[in-house]
Amino acid sequence: MQRRMLTKEDEASTGGEEIEVRREDQDKINRFSRLHQREMLLEEELKTKQKDKEDLEEVSNELELADEDDKVPYRIGDSFVSLPLPEVQELLSASTERIEHDVSAVEEKLGGIREEMQELKVALYARFGRSINLET
Repeated sequence: MQRRMLTKEDEASTGGEEIEVRREDQDKINRFSRLHQREMLLEEELKTKQKDKEDLEEVSNELELADEDDKVPYRIGDSFVSLPLPEVQELLSASTERIEHDVSAVEEKLGGIREEMQELKVALYARFGRSINLET
């Protein structure tokens, strides 16, 4: 499927005239709305995961200054357990890898949603011009 960018002429081409909203148009509008809602939720999830990732990296950096013989409190569920520093570093490394994977997955989902939204925008603006507002 080739993506077509919307030109000002396309957008203005239907301005001023009354256009009937067909069932397929309404389906596209509804799909765009659902995608927009999903996009907003994923953006919030992404922000949270990126903050978690930054926090893990900060803790990892702080632990580099700790003595190797130290016991370090590590949170498991709702409890803290004192573990040897190397074990905590391994656990943090695994957590960081998991969160990086999660961030990538959310970014990939967002990319797909934004691509589909752009395709719907092109189709809907081509049909309705300035009489529809899909700006998010």
